[in-house]
Amino acid sequence: MGLRIGIYGFGAIGRLVARYAIERGFELVGAVDIDPAIVGKDAGVLAGVGELGVKVSNDVMSLLDADVVVHATGSYLDRVYPQLLDLMEIRVDILSTCETLAYPWYRYPVLARKLEEKAVSMGVTVLGAGVNPGFLLDLLPVVLSSTVNRVRRILAVRSVDASKRRLPFRKKIGVGLSPEEAQEKLKRGEITGHVGYAESVMLIFEALGIQPTRVVEGQEILVADKRIEAHGVTVEPGQVYGMKGYGSGYYGNREVVRIEFHAYVGAEDKDKILIEGDEYNVTWQSTGTPGDQATAAVILSLAEAIAEAPPGLLTIVDLIPHSPAFVKQ
Repeated sequence: MGLRIGIYGFGAIGRLVARYAIERGFELVGAVDIDPAIVGKDAGVLAGVGELGVKVSNDVMSLLDADVVVHATGSYLDRVYPQLLDLMEIRVDILSTCETLAYPWYRYPVLARKLEEKAVSMGVTVLGAGVNPGFLLDLLPVVLSSTVNRVRRILAVRSVDASKRRLPFRKKIGVGLSPEEAQEKLKRGEITGHVGYAESVMLIFEALGIQPTRVVEGQEILVADKRIEAHGVTVEPGQVYGMKGYGSGYYGNREVVRIEFHAYVGAEDKDKILIEGDEYNVTWQSTGTPGDQATAAVILSLAEAIAEAPPGLLTIVDLIPHSPAFVKQ
């Protein structure tokens, strides 16, 4: 068999990772979840690949034989930090979909330092990644910047039709709520919108080799002024149909990095990246990227890479073999 994969958090993303791992020829050696409804069930059956003889457990020790553990439980490092410590105790490399772990020094500098020290002492590698942050709005713009001799500004925009996504995704961007409900739920943290604007901005700045003067991020709730119907999802006038958000990074008074994420019912599926250089610009555009599938694919594409990486807390930028040149003036 190939690389031995363990999964911590066997929800929708964890199960998709399991299915893709089997399709790639990896070996699934364990799956952990706290949901009593699935503990004891065959992980292969839950993932849709048939019986594997690997039962979902609530004990982290069931992942002991993994080369790499895919961690997929939450977006905020302070909430998943104890889980990461437990995984490091059994000396396995960790690939996490936790968005704020993609660049943890921005929101959680103390926890980042502790994770780095623990990872080095245990001889394991820890990396936060996924499709966004971790690829579309940070890694991909950096790679595309390699075709520009000197970079002045980077703009990356992702647009997603929320009607094509899972219900949990639509819930986290407030689809169907009143504007007042959505605002209250955002304040209480019951819905989040997109998490990771600043992390993507910081990853790009790290690749450029500069420190931002300031980073700004924000999100706005979108309210329907007419009935919207798309792919079986209906939003009535006056209801929230999604969100738009952004992250901006400044060097001096100049905005040099801007990322945007548009997620709403009926949006055009597309990704667009503009690299502005001192001599010419480069524009790249796609017809859209399916978030869940791409997250699982990115994570598994990195699995073998971090198995060979040195111990410590890494970012995706640490794995890029080159860095773009930035125009400071």
